[in-house]
Amino acid sequence: MKILLVSPATPDTFWSYKHALPFVSKRAAFPPLGLLTVAAMLPDDWQLRLVDLNVTRLADAAIEWADYVFISAMIVQEASARGVAARSAALGKPVIAGGPLFTTGHHRFPEIPHFVVGEAEGIMPRLLSDLTAGCLRPIYQDPEKPQLGDTPVPRWDLINLRHYASMSVQFSRGCPFNCEFCDIVAMYGRVPRVKTPAQMLAELDALVDAGWKSGIFIVDDNFIGHKARVKELLRALIEWRARRKVRLPFITEASLNLVDDPELLELMVAAGFKSVFIGLETPDEQSLAECAKFQNSSRDLVAAVREIQNAGLQVLGGFIVGFDHDSPSIFERQWRFIQDAGVVTAMVGLLNALPQTRLYARLKEEGRLLGESTGNNLDAVLNFIPKLDRETLLTGYRELVQRLYAPQAYYRRALTFLREYRERGPRARFRWRDLRALLRSFWVVGVRNRGRREYWKYFAKALLLYPRAFGEAMHLAIVGHHFRRVAASL
Repeated sequence: MKILLVSPATPDTFWSYKHALPFVSKRAAFPPLGLLTVAAMLPDDWQLRLVDLNVTRLADAAIEWADYVFISAMIVQEASARGVAARSAALGKPVIAGGPLFTTGHHRFPEIPHFVVGEAEGIMPRLLSDLTAGCLRPIYQDPEKPQLGDTPVPRWDLINLRHYASMSVQFSRGCPFNCEFCDIVAMYGRVPRVKTPAQMLAELDALVDAGWKSGIFIVDDNFIGHKARVKELLRALIEWRARRKVRLPFITEASLNLVDDPELLELMVAAGFKSVFIGLETPDEQSLAECAKFQNSSRDLVAAVREIQNAGLQVLGGFIVGFDHDSPSIFERQWRFIQDAGVVTAMVGLLNALPQTRLYARLKEEGRLLGESTGNNLDAVLNFIPKLDRETLLTGYRELVQRLYAPQAYYRRALTFLREYRERGPRARFRWRDLRALLRSFWVVGVRNRGRREYWKYFAKALLLYPRAFGEAMHLAIVGHHFRRVAASL
């Protein structure tokens, strides 16, 4: 059996890092982890090819070679996924589609004949049997959430690791919280399911043995959802790093209650974690209550962020405007909150109703739903009727994002972070590619672009005041170039 696995193209978004990748000579930020994991579930004697459209083009010859085309996509990749499906159909190749885009919205793709809805582990045996017999069903779905003990090591051999800025692994699925706008609970449930430390170390061993020496993104939607099991993993990671003599930096996503567990913070830093993305959402208590973000409520959010920074982790923040309780003052309040907290990487998005979320159901019942979400937080497209005046919301949103990523404001925020940041734990080695990226930033950011005066002032202050964190400071300058380009496109 010949299987072509295709990862659709991701548009220019906040997390694509499209404008920062040239500094490090990479083609994509992250690999298609879902497809690589699915590939590892296929029989050893099947022939597999993987095409990541973020890295290379898809030739007709690749489609013609295959017996079946597997597509896995996120909502933001819909346009590209539709194009791949159309090309495959035109060449007479059946498509099997999976991933978040199709798990929550497969009914919108009548042109695709077969779907894997949900997680693959419990579905693959039945799918493989039907594939072999040549009698595929339209939909494959398992009502049970699979345990992750049998999830295999991804097939890293199917991609060229050198094309990517970071690698990805997954420890858990599911989140104990049930925020109204989030679709994670709909897809993965509220009881976090985890891999064993031995599984995680096997995946990391495979990456290190393949020659990987850079950052790793643990892609869990809430890494600390099961704190006891996370601590087991972190202790194993600390021992593994010492035994393998590696300094791979980790980044992940977690809920703000991380700040309530000093031991967990200490273990994460000791295990090599450098950054954590946290959904901070809003400083408005009424809006936090509206979306059931109780883990953020009744606390000093700026102080919480600083405590995490002081522990040795950079906080990357997610923020939302457009809640029903938001007033016209929300844009200024968000601005002050983000600047005061020193959240340099601040992803501010308009509230959107994702399929199968409680927000989607409520807005539909209220007759306020207008259509489907694009999955791109920076689209400046509302798919519902807001309580705040629509034009006020859209204009205020655009102005907020562009104000946040104006050079002076961005570098001031970065210096606020560097002042609070206490770099601890093992330091990543300085490599040739880091020097090359720094030199490119001199020309691209320090000479060619607007804001060059602010860049050199920031460079001097970071070097003089925060020499231990200078590498992190220059990384922020480079990704800031990407964020400014994205903000300017709004």
